[in-house]
Amino acid sequence: MLNQVLILLAAGLVAGILGAILGLGGGIILTPFLTLALGLNIKYAIGASIIAVIATSSGATIAYLKDEMLNLRVAMFLEIATSVGGIVGALLTGIAPTSFLFVLFGALLVFSGYNMIRKLRSKSDGTVNAEDDKWAKKLNLDGQYYDKVVQREVSYHVKNVPGGFTMMFGAGLASGLLGIGSGAFKVIAMDTIMKMPLKPSSATSNLMMGVTAAASATVYFFNGSIRPEIAAPLALGILTGATIGSRLMQHLRAKVIRIIFIPIILYMGIQMVLRGFGVSFG
Repeated sequence: MLNQVLILLAAGLVAGILGAILGLGGGIILTPFLTLALGLNIKYAIGASIIAVIATSSGATIAYLKDEMLNLRVAMFLEIATSVGGIVGALLTGIAPTSFLFVLFGALLVFSGYNMIRKLRSKSDGTVNAEDDKWAKKLNLDGQYYDKVVQREVSYHVKNVPGGFTMMFGAGLASGLLGIGSGAFKVIAMDTIMKMPLKPSSATSNLMMGVTAAASATVYFFNGSIRPEIAAPLALGILTGATIGSRLMQHLRAKVIRIIFIPIILYMGIQMVLRGFGVSFG
């Protein structure tokens, strides 16, 4: 029993660090680990992953708010699209062909990974963004943050707000229809479509994930999917890891974060495409 608690604490620590740095909930790491390494039922693994998302969001958001890294206005605006998409997705469950949707959203992740590889090959460090957008200006979405790598205040303009809003609706739709986390879609919406720097994109994604997961957690709690003996040590490890990760992220270059992020979203995308064609990963 003690060994299992220590293993869960360690797994939570790693998931929290990566989740805080990349703007992901940690489910992509924890669900395969809990099911394949520990032999846990997928139902309980998903329940634990929901708690992981909330813990990652809580630990990282506190640090990012204090350091003014996340964009609160962007988070609240895009959360409208995610929430509506999630509701629509839940209502369409059983109607839309899920195999086609897995292929569609998986292909989108793979394409986004390809775009990020192109960004890696460019000379830009992801901190320059000089154009105005009329919607961003009306909604006052532009922001700034202090980058500890370049040691200066970085101001940025948010672009293509309608495109980002549409992407976030799609992320919510995917969550509601397919029961998947949408942290990767959130980061892609802000970084690739809305042209926000990667660091505030990841920080803002952490806040948004917690809001989305909190609603789902109620359902999982009442249907018995959340087991305290699993969720509690994971949450403790994740809270610690998220605090560490939020500090580490501020000392990493945007290109380093992309190098970590790209293999994960490519893996997620390929896994979703194969699942759409009926190939299971156990």
